[in-house]
Amino acid sequence: MKIYNTYSQQKEDFIPIRDHKIGFYVCGPTVYDNPHVGHGRSAVAFDIVRRYLIYKGFEVTFVSNYTDVDDKMIENADKKNLSVKELADKIIPIYETQYGRLKVMPADIHPKATENVSEMIEIIKQLEKNGHTYKISDGIYFDVATFKKYGELSKQKIDELQSNVRKEMNAEKRNHQDFVLWKFEKPGEPTWNSPWGKGRPGWHIECSAMSAKFLGQPFDIHAGGADLTFPHHECEIAQSECAKGIEYVKYWIHNGFITVNKEKMSKSLGNFFTLEDIINKYSADALRFMFIQSHYRSQIEFSDDILIKAKSAVMRIQDFYRRIENFSGKELSTIDVKVEEVCADALNAFELAMNDDFDTPVAVAVYYDFIRSINNIFDKEGFSMNAKQNVMRIIDRINKVFAILKPTGILPLSQDLQKLINEREIAREQKDWKRADEIRDELLEHGVVLEDTSDGTKWKRINS
Repeated sequence: MKIYNTYSQQKEDFIPIRDHKIGFYVCGPTVYDNPHVGHGRSAVAFDIVRRYLIYKGFEVTFVSNYTDVDDKMIENADKKNLSVKELADKIIPIYETQYGRLKVMPADIHPKATENVSEMIEIIKQLEKNGHTYKISDGIYFDVATFKKYGELSKQKIDELQSNVRKEMNAEKRNHQDFVLWKFEKPGEPTWNSPWGKGRPGWHIECSAMSAKFLGQPFDIHAGGADLTFPHHECEIAQSECAKGIEYVKYWIHNGFITVNKEKMSKSLGNFFTLEDIINKYSADALRFMFIQSHYRSQIEFSDDILIKAKSAVMRIQDFYRRIENFSGKELSTIDVKVEEVCADALNAFELAMNDDFDTPVAVAVYYDFIRSINNIFDKEGFSMNAKQNVMRIIDRINKVFAILKPTGILPLSQDLQKLINEREIAREQKDWKRADEIRDELLEHGVVLEDTSDGTKWKRINS
């Protein structure tokens, strides 16, 4: 199994630090406003990685934080006439709801920055002791010149970064890239006591403290959006390794942007779409599958067209599942060996794709080929119950990673809707075509489409 490490900029054999136990940290959202599609992309990308590691038998401890205090939190709370805590308490449940709709597994640990300030202070104290900090009028800063590896993750050189600066934002700083560890108290802002006086932590120190607290140092995988590579993750490495004198993270992975008209989707540009709006319009499964169809490191150009195609693909997969699930089967047949071969080849190809840096586009293509092959066998030569069980096993295995089917399959119809279908069958037998058409239209209003086949009437949900 190989994973692309941003630090080395190449695929590397994935070897956990501790046998089959994996520590996995994802930089979570700053909860100052509702989640948009870009947040969903990152959440689903690393949910797929996590699910596949579990699929492979690893014991994964998955930590994803909430940044519930920073400049954006303070600014937006002030606009809404709320405290920073009140804003966080309002927004966090929205993230949880929308991520849940996308079938993103809840983190094993969901730390909040405000609940781990003491750990941040301890790291800053150690950095101070080791000679990596200095004090100016607005806070305690990290001196990047004291860490020779600064810039290695993002492949930037400090000298070049310095020469590209047109205007020094803070003339007191020793180097332009020096970053704040502790901000001194300002009126109206949340504060905590510290050895340097009242204030609050800088953004970068938050993830260093929370990841080390819950996963130790070093840990296996640190993930986040590509925009976090510099400076956030670069700064995390600097402060974590300078504080403890050991490696911080073994593998760094980053997801690509969602773009709109070739520009990154972001609140600051105003070109974002909330998860709630898009899910309500197209379905959560369609949005999740849109993400899965692209490699996690690639950019996705967001459009209605790509979502319409994703929704159609999901319906195809769910129709296939329903077809197999509803089939009663027959006795063992000579075709069972052929079905078994198709199933074995599909699972092997799926794992080969996912073992190659979680290559979901190839894995999706494998799934399509599997569906096509099984449908051809089904149509031409029939099925046995044994073959059905083999096919269902492959569907279940792939769905443990993709998660675009309901946990127990497609949800059953209500008794009332099922009665309508039964009534329509009677109407058809009696050649009462008018009543049959009326029932078809009534079911369509409830999001149920009927298909009359030689095996009887089949149904599917148009909003699955």
